[in-house]
Amino acid sequence: MPDGLRIGAAGLWDELLTSLQLDPAATFLSGTEPKLFQTPFSKQVVCPMWRAMTQELHIVGGGMAGSEAAWQAAHMGVNVVIHEMRPKVETFAHRTGNLAEMVCSNSFRSDDDEQNAVGLLHWEMRAANGLIMAMADKHRLPAGGALAVDRDPFSESVTAELTALPNVRVDYGEITELPTEGHWIFATGPLTSAGLGAAIQAETGADRLAFFDAIAPIVYADTINMDVAWLQSRYDKGETEAEQKAYLNCPMNRDQYEAFIDALLAADKTEFHEGETATYFDGCLPIEVMAERGRETLRFGPMKPVGLTNANDPENKPYAVVQLRRDNALGTLYNIVGFQTKMKYGAQAEVFKTIPGLEDASFARLGGIHRNTFINSPSLLDDQMRLKSRPNIRFAGQVTGVEGYVESAAMGLLAGRLAAAEILGQKLDTAPQNTAMGALVHHITGGAEAKTFQPMNVNFGLFQPVEGLKGGRRGRKDRYKAYTDRAKADWQGWLAAQS
Repeated sequence: MPDGLRIGAAGLWDELLTSLQLDPAATFLSGTEPKLFQTPFSKQVVCPMWRAMTQELHIVGGGMAGSEAAWQAAHMGVNVVIHEMRPKVETFAHRTGNLAEMVCSNSFRSDDDEQNAVGLLHWEMRAANGLIMAMADKHRLPAGGALAVDRDPFSESVTAELTALPNVRVDYGEITELPTEGHWIFATGPLTSAGLGAAIQAETGADRLAFFDAIAPIVYADTINMDVAWLQSRYDKGETEAEQKAYLNCPMNRDQYEAFIDALLAADKTEFHEGETATYFDGCLPIEVMAERGRETLRFGPMKPVGLTNANDPENKPYAVVQLRRDNALGTLYNIVGFQTKMKYGAQAEVFKTIPGLEDASFARLGGIHRNTFINSPSLLDDQMRLKSRPNIRFAGQVTGVEGYVESAAMGLLAGRLAAAEILGQKLDTAPQNTAMGALVHHITGGAEAKTFQPMNVNFGLFQPVEGLKGGRRGRKDRYKAYTDRAKADWQGWLAAQS
């Protein structure tokens, strides 16, 4: 159906009621027919469900956060309009107009919901009927203890699920102003357009905060030399053989590692535009920036050799290892783990081919770098994720200063539920602070220090301590299990209160 021809349920019912004078209290009841009545329509008698059908929720941005927000609000009975500028307005990183397109890694990171805060966030989203997690599970790829997905079928499925809902429509076009009326969620992500960024800056009165996010390259699997490389997850992690062999490993001896570091440091890099500064998020540093911080930095980061045995040469322990993770279900593409880069394309191909096993590699995509925009949420948002100066607007996703696909989708889930509840005339407190979602939203809406605010992944450092547990490394396993047990109980209680 062409853009703009889809008519929401609210518009149809408005016209019907105006012409027929139908009783609004009798309309949206399951299995009942509207009843005629003689008096004019009165807004004072509108029931909450009717209010939901006559007040749309507008969501700007169809990424992870926007898609999840739309799904949650729609399932609460609210009409939703997703405003997505792609494909009419393109970005350098996106390739399609699909919702929830993955542009960097294809990993949702750890799926361990007992010992890892990210895995706990997965659990909470699944318990809340999250669309992003459901589609990630549907298109899951072997990745050891991580949750990696086949990126194209994943985004296609998210798009199909959302557009199949009768109370969701997608308007393709750019939003460049902050509206003064209506219910809005802005979930524009790290690639917020210049026009909208300027509008946000004008409204908040603060300079736009920015750092640079880099994309890792993707290699064609059949161009990797398997006489040198081998398949193994770190510490053989995973319950199945596919999980235990989810990563492809390229070993380096000391001389090869030192030569690689020299090549990284000497390579041509992307220059920044005038007035831009390179303030990186530590969880997504370009490899050459890591190398500049010390020659051993990479060997203790993405190139650490621990938990691996070279199947082609088991007697010799590698000095460093480059890992590649499967990027699609066919196993034809692998992305180089942790190898985000701002090297120029020609330099990338030259440097990466010095890695043993990648001498003849062909690249499906080379790395890149882009500006990432986020607001100073602790000073700008209330505990309902609303912009203090314009309470009709909520923010969600990476633009709030959370980092990662999972965290972005989680903030979308929460914003969608909070906005829908407000439209329905219901009171909904934000997520309990002892949950993963609550810890994260508390951090960005007041827990963090506004003066030094930087993007943050979910982690147990955001959680309130559990009393009576030992500290230190030895007590970490019990402490993390206590965090996750407490969080699950609180999260289930929060969800139950809404049913």
